[in-house]
Amino acid sequence: MEKHEKIYIAGHKGMVGSAMHRKLIKEGYTNVVVRTSIELDLSNQQAVADFFTKEKPEYVFLAAAKVGGIIANNTYRADFIYLNLMIESNIIHQSYLHKVKKLMFFGSSCIYPKLAPQPLKEDYLLTGELEYTNEPYAIAKIAGIKLCESYRDQYGCNFISVMPTNLYGYGDNYHPNHSHVLPALIRRIHEAKENQIEFIEAWGTGKPLREFLFVDDLADACFLLMKHYNEKQFVNVGCGEDISIKDLTELVKKVVGYQGEIRFDTSKPDGTPRKLMDATKLRNMGWKPQITLEAGIALAYQDFLKGKFRDV
Repeated sequence: MEKHEKIYIAGHKGMVGSAMHRKLIKEGYTNVVVRTSIELDLSNQQAVADFFTKEKPEYVFLAAAKVGGIIANNTYRADFIYLNLMIESNIIHQSYLHKVKKLMFFGSSCIYPKLAPQPLKEDYLLTGELEYTNEPYAIAKIAGIKLCESYRDQYGCNFISVMPTNLYGYGDNYHPNHSHVLPALIRRIHEAKENQIEFIEAWGTGKPLREFLFVDDLADACFLLMKHYNEKQFVNVGCGEDISIKDLTELVKKVVGYQGEIRFDTSKPDGTPRKLMDATKLRNMGWKPQITLEAGIALAYQDFLKGKFRDV
């Protein structure tokens, strides 16, 4: 990936795409092409075809997706499967037609079976039932992996996939109903602090274990993979450590400076009991994350206070 070659980032306004954009600019790449969702509807086949015909990117980072937390995934099931299937299908197919040198598809850890052994190895894909609440989104992401593999098998395309663990950081989504657990906690605990509320309720039992990676660490790993990894099998990207939702809540409470009580509503779903990624393949390439969870939450909270986030 030479610094003058044209690189297209699909989804550059999202948390992952914007982190990838920052990384490329930092590394001196000068020919990065982007489009907002208003400028280019990635679910529109003809619009995507016209864009590739005009721009002819040589490398593609496919970070565009419809994303959300448990509530959004379970409520807008049709939207999540349809839009994600359309976006990835359009971009991957046009990348093949226009002879893109290399494409990276961003998946999600939710592709793994709900009760898969821990930590999650790449080989565990399609070995069991998915978590019901985000099944449509997971199926769409699995389809993206298989699109990349199939275009590689049939046409020899150098399309690779990465599976990040739970991400957070700059540009995250803090919508009360559509956000993931960590940004949702940051917002709710901040608002409880500002309004001097004595306690807040969190979903579930607090027992599920989750792994979190700061999004700029993801971008660093993906930059390495885009330059040096050319294999069919997708690659897990994670930090290798997890934390209970209860302990995560206490950590956010500490960073925000909230003095109230956290109560857990056990009538609400927990989701998958544990999700820890086995990132051995990536670690063997010499990569490891640089930002600790507490430091990352502090950075994310400052970003939230500046208002530099999404709320959709």
